[in-house]
Amino acid sequence: MSGSSGDAGSDSAGGAGNGSGDGADRRPSKGADVCVIGSGPAGTLIANELAGKGHDVVVLEAGPRFDFDSRPERMERAIRPSHSNDSVWGMGGERDAFSASGERYYPLNAARAKGVGGSTLRWQGMVMRLHEADFERRTRDGVGADWPLSYGDLQPYYARAERELGVAGAADNPFAPPREQPAPLPAFDPSYSDAIFAEACERLGVTTHSVSNARNSESYDGRSACVGYGTCQPVCPSGAKYDASTHAEKAERKGGRVIDRAPVQRLETDASGTRVERAIYATPDGEHSQKARQFVVACGGVETPRLLLLSESEDHPEGLANSSGAVGKYFMDHLFAGTGGTLDRETGQNHIGFITSETHQFYDEPGQGTNGAGGGIPAWEGNGRKGDLGPIKLEFLNYAGPSPVGSALGSEQWGDELLSSLRSEYGGHIAMGGLVGQLPRAEHRIALDRSTTDDQGNPVPDIQWSIDDRTKRTLERANGIQRAILEELGVDISWSVGPAETGPAYHHMGTTRMGTDPATSVVDARLRTHDVANLTLASSSVFPTSGAMNPTLTIAALALKAAAHLDRDL
Repeated sequence: MSGSSGDAGSDSAGGAGNGSGDGADRRPSKGADVCVIGSGPAGTLIANELAGKGHDVVVLEAGPRFDFDSRPERMERAIRPSHSNDSVWGMGGERDAFSASGERYYPLNAARAKGVGGSTLRWQGMVMRLHEADFERRTRDGVGADWPLSYGDLQPYYARAERELGVAGAADNPFAPPREQPAPLPAFDPSYSDAIFAEACERLGVTTHSVSNARNSESYDGRSACVGYGTCQPVCPSGAKYDASTHAEKAERKGGRVIDRAPVQRLETDASGTRVERAIYATPDGEHSQKARQFVVACGGVETPRLLLLSESEDHPEGLANSSGAVGKYFMDHLFAGTGGTLDRETGQNHIGFITSETHQFYDEPGQGTNGAGGGIPAWEGNGRKGDLGPIKLEFLNYAGPSPVGSALGSEQWGDELLSSLRSEYGGHIAMGGLVGQLPRAEHRIALDRSTTDDQGNPVPDIQWSIDDRTKRTLERANGIQRAILEELGVDISWSVGPAETGPAYHHMGTTRMGTDPATSVVDARLRTHDVANLTLASSSVFPTSGAMNPTLTIAALALKAAAHLDRDL
């Protein structure tokens, strides 16, 4: 939603600068049926679906259209310590300014990308379905909220989403929810270090299984199989990992239109105040107004509520679609838990840029113990009440240890001495990671910081965020399981990331929550706002609870479901 000046302009196709000399027509479309704001997975899937049904669709994207041929150079930036992580996709400056006034600092730009494809340009590519229990957290555990739809309601759309993204996976996860058909691509083989983990897990009674990935294990949908660059996050040079520019291009081939460098400033309603009439957007050539019959805001869990708050008016004095006061509130993220160290043998970590094995054994029952020849995992020593712990997703990392490039550049050694040090430092690292979720809390929110403005003069988003006691307990539990597995392996444990040192996974959820009651939620089960009849919000911002699974597959499934409703409306 932010503007598009600064270094991002030089990343546009053809190397165009910030002016209007790139030849792109950014004027509004006439007679548009649907205006989609944001070109991440939700926005482009909806645009592709509706364009394929013959509807006139226009997508407004704040950032540039990145040249695919620039990806090898971006990979170079990613692996060189002299470049900051956010420089890979041109983040930073006034365009991307933000505040973080909460108890915990939130480094918002560390994992954002603004451009055609959105944050999938730099995501890890892990795509799991939420569990059935995630949709019924209040009913089952007495905490959080229930979703206004069930896993069964979303199940066919999960299958569609897996086909659209090109998911590689296997049916070997005994803890996964029921599915109707196999993943469209075979799962990746376990890494060498996964086999090391498997030995210890088997002795402890911990079941391991494959990970679903939105990257091609074989050629699919016109994209090559993964060729193993290992820089999956923040850039896949080959295009084997899915990103939403794929569906932006598909939508355009079906007659849709994608306008880049067009940050939407506000949405304006008609005289009744019950329908959006136009989106006001800025371009390098000036400000424009896009009219449409239906509007979809698909800007993620931060920029979606920000746009609604910026769209305040006489009819919507607290922000658009905010009669409940819930817009921006209930912000949630997943928190990282990790433990690692070294073994006295080669582990093969840091050779593969993505995760191939996990265990979801502690997802639905995070406090349970296990039995095994190695003694098992002790049960959690809590009070045993439901809801005291949240779901835990445990990962067997394939990228532990320092970067050999960074180590070499920071070393004072040279030649054979340096090579020997790198070999001894690089080969024996091993680690586990994991994600835990937060419950929705009204005080965790995205607000407007009116004391700071972006390059368009709009108040920037302010993240007010902290970590609650339940999340801290769950992180401690995750660390305990990780330590038990690594100790069984004989790892010399040297670090742990838990409640005190944890950081976010940058999965922004909950800020325009879904629900049946207009007094406490922003959208209904079909993602249409309660207050505005022709406004759909397609984003993880609609999640009532967070679970502990990476959210993109659920975002995609909800978007496909919303597209079906919009098609019927049109």
